[in-house]
Amino acid sequence: MSCDMTGVMVGRFNVRPGDGERDWMVWDNAANGQRGSGLAEQAAHDQAADLELQYDAHGYRDRDTVRRVDPPVPVEAFQPAGVLDAWVRENGEWIGRVRDVDGRFVWIRQADLRQTERG
Repeated sequence: MSCDMTGVMVGRFNVRPGDGERDWMVWDNAANGQRGSGLAEQAAHDQAADLELQYDAHGYRDRDTVRRVDPPVPVEAFQPAGVLDAWVRENGEWIGRVRDVDGRFVWIRQADLRQTERG
């Protein structure tokens, strides 16, 4: 499951390594099966994060539970966190999808995020 520094669990999709550099896969925990394979590691993480915007644990997300941020904005959560590009509503709260400085997506509760002064 996907978990960031604040303990938010979004996690229907996770990334698993294969045997080579371009052999990463996206695993669907709800369907207990593979959603993509033969990917570079970063591409697999990006695909998993995009799938989290489309599906929750039970199926397709309701359109009212996803909001894109365009253009993405720099945010922080006690320290610089990265760039916010989308929100999903999980268990009654909004959770932001943030791309960190390493290019990975993390999921952070709305209450823990704030726009940076330079953003």
